[in-house]
Amino acid sequence: MSGHSSFVNPFHSRRHSLAAAAPAGKAKLTHPGKAILAGGIAGGIEICITFPTEYVKTQLQLDEKANPPKFKGIADCVKQTVHGHGVRGLYRGLSSLLYGSIPKAAVRFGVFEFLSNKMRDESGKLDSKRGFLCGLGAGVAEAVVVVCPMETVKVKFIHDQTSANPKYRGFFHGVREIIRTEGLRGTYQGLTATVLKQGSNQAIRFYVMTSLRNWYKGEDPNKVINPLITGAFGALAGATSVFGNTPVDVIKTRMQGLDAHKYKSTLDCAVKIMKHEGPLAFYKGTVPRLGRVCMDVAIVFIIYEEVVKVLNIVWKTD
Repeated sequence: MSGHSSFVNPFHSRRHSLAAAAPAGKAKLTHPGKAILAGGIAGGIEICITFPTEYVKTQLQLDEKANPPKFKGIADCVKQTVHGHGVRGLYRGLSSLLYGSIPKAAVRFGVFEFLSNKMRDESGKLDSKRGFLCGLGAGVAEAVVVVCPMETVKVKFIHDQTSANPKYRGFFHGVREIIRTEGLRGTYQGLTATVLKQGSNQAIRFYVMTSLRNWYKGEDPNKVINPLITGAFGALAGATSVFGNTPVDVIKTRMQGLDAHKYKSTLDCAVKIMKHEGPLAFYKGTVPRLGRVCMDVAIVFIIYEEVVKVLNIVWKTD
């Protein structure tokens, strides 16, 4: 009798623990409303920390070989900017990115959680392939709703500073001038490249994050992940996305600059860069972008996860 019970009990308790894990996994789904709020907060904090690297990356990508290059490299770009405009010069265009980063991250995480909640299995687990698709959907949504107009204004701002007589006095003045002279289409330059960039960006990042989280949690869907480990996973996801889509980012930046009129289309821009500047031009700004993106993704995921934990305490959605 005792031998029989010793055989049955471990199986019974394992089955019981798995059954208990299923509703617990479901209970931990993040409400899209919380994701929107947490994403917005994370996006705003992150961009204030990492903007100078974005500024340098954009300047190096706009610095064409066809004309005599203005900058010798990252350090020279920082030196010339600080010498000519002070340290504040490294934050030129921050306002346009800040106004956009909050809704961008809000849309990204809101759409991701909305889609992933529909695609998880009974235990609340999301596999990496579905994580890739949810990330792709989130990236396309943020590109169309927020990123394209925001990035166009940001690139025009930064490019404007390099001209002899800058014409944009501030964010709202710049937006007004762009719309007045080019119409609403002026804020949607490079839409195709932006959709390709953001879609591939988030697909790669969420695929890597989902894979790493699933690996770390193993059989326990509710295993708590330390914020530092979340940050390390985020940095790895960010680095993977940089190497995967920097060429698209370079094309997008050129399509949104003040010289965008030189290109008939996204494809024409790619062909001209290859023809006049060679394949290495597609990886311009990779080093500063790598630094910024790894920091960006790590910080965003850490802050997002921590804000969601707080919201789960103060905002009951179950």
